[in-house]
Amino acid sequence: MTEEQSNREGAAEQENAGVLVYSRPGCPFCTSLRAGLRKHGVRFDEVNIWEDEQAAATVRSLAAGNETVPTVVIGSWSAVNPSAEAVREAASEHAPAALPASEPGLVDGTMRALGLRRNET
Repeated sequence: MTEEQSNREGAAEQENAGVLVYSRPGCPFCTSLRAGLRKHGVRFDEVNIWEDEQAAATVRSLAAGNETVPTVVIGSWSAVNPSAEAVREAASEHAPAALPASEPGLVDGTMRALGLRRNET
């Protein structure tokens, strides 16, 4: 495989990347991040590191050997305990399909943050 083909595949992989949030039950920072992402309509997948050893190993590799959550991975971008705004910014570059076509309004965003409305695709 040539370097150019490899670069094209890497770019395609980033375009298809989603927002992956590593979390654990009872984590208040995870709860806050989930609410912030839902409020802004950001679609994400979540993995419980207490139920998935591979996920826990991934988090340790990104968090200097610690199981610090939330840890977020979007394509080649990752962050430990990021703000919802930082995740939105990274998603705009690495996973634009995870973002809504338009920003939810105050009431709709609040209802989503509370889990009373689902993100619509």
